[in-house]
Amino acid sequence: MTLHPILAALRKHKAGVVLIAMQIALTLAIVCNAVFIIGQRIERVNRPTGLDESNLFLITQQWVDAPGEDTPGGVDKLDAMQLEDLAALRQVPDVVSVAPINSMPLLDSSWNGAIASKPGDTQFRGKSVTRTTYYFSDDQMLPTLGVRLVAGRAFNAGDVGHQGFRDQRDPDIVILTKALADKLFPNGAVGKAVYLNGGNKPVTVIGVVERMQVPYAGGGDEVAWNSTLIPTRLNANFARYAVRTKPGRLDDVMRAVTPALYKVNPMRVLDDDSVRSFTEIRDKAYRADLGMAILMGVVCLILLCVTAAGIVGLTSFWVGQRHRQIGVRRALGARKIDILHYFQIENLLIAGSGVVIGVLLAVGLNQWLMSHYEMTRIPILYVLTGVLAMLAIGQAAVFVPARRASNVPPVVATRAV
Repeated sequence: MTLHPILAALRKHKAGVVLIAMQIALTLAIVCNAVFIIGQRIERVNRPTGLDESNLFLITQQWVDAPGEDTPGGVDKLDAMQLEDLAALRQVPDVVSVAPINSMPLLDSSWNGAIASKPGDTQFRGKSVTRTTYYFSDDQMLPTLGVRLVAGRAFNAGDVGHQGFRDQRDPDIVILTKALADKLFPNGAVGKAVYLNGGNKPVTVIGVVERMQVPYAGGGDEVAWNSTLIPTRLNANFARYAVRTKPGRLDDVMRAVTPALYKVNPMRVLDDDSVRSFTEIRDKAYRADLGMAILMGVVCLILLCVTAAGIVGLTSFWVGQRHRQIGVRRALGARKIDILHYFQIENLLIAGSGVVIGVLLAVGLNQWLMSHYEMTRIPILYVLTGVLAMLAIGQAAVFVPARRASNVPPVVATRAV
């Protein structure tokens, strides 16, 4: 089969050819970038936090008429109240461990700063200084959260101190995540000194944990696990407690902790949102990402269906117009498969021109998204997959009207004379 009759027929239907080709091009450009964005969102949602997320929940509560941090002995009184709460929570049946904590991964409440391998360094350049999130807790932090220690040692009870929430005092020791430790000390961080927030006080790294995600879900991979663990209880008029339960006892313990805390001190605020499982925290953190992925997935599906419907409609229209010519070709000896291949090759030419334009539009759209939003360069694999998908959709869409054309009998040519 030669291309000359196909090209001659397409020249007679320039408007339809241009419309379908541009529809294919726009669909390819939009779908490639949308699928890339969906992939990034899904990858973000599936990022590991570093915690053992099962059987873990968080309590956030606030005392009423609590002593102020600035009042004489206020910090010590607040710490005593916090220790009472921790002791009461550890007595609740089926509680494995409890730890005070200022925040948790994906909680969207963070204490951020800079950490450096050189004193007084505050410029984010090279590998000597980087951003970090601070987690304040005690010696029960690692077992409660299920964070895995990979080097050095964990905090012990003698390491733990306490300070007011607004106190800017630097600790003596810290534990770093592996991602953060490798950035600052590629040859090993345990025993090395780090400097917090541009300070000159050396802080010794005593351990490294495998991973602990920062509290904000939107951070890129370059900062997602830059966490620094500090052995300090923060004292304020509110407190957060991470609680780990025995397997399968999460719901029962979550219901039991509120009465237990009110029994210790009824002068506090604990509402329905104060006790949340980590599953709830994760779901809330990624709700927008999942919503965006679903919305873009629906848009992609609609675009693909509209494009396929356009190809079916245009091909069906052309088949109706060419009934006599098809009958003549059949009368001259053309087989059904020849007619089928004719329309498939015709569609392949239209779709081919469309995907060439679509590739340029897809790359251009990605460049625009990179310059205006936090987007990365789209991998060529996404574009090539999109090209193959559009060509396959075009061939599938044209098959039904092309098969109908191949069933036109030779007698049609006679009837049309």
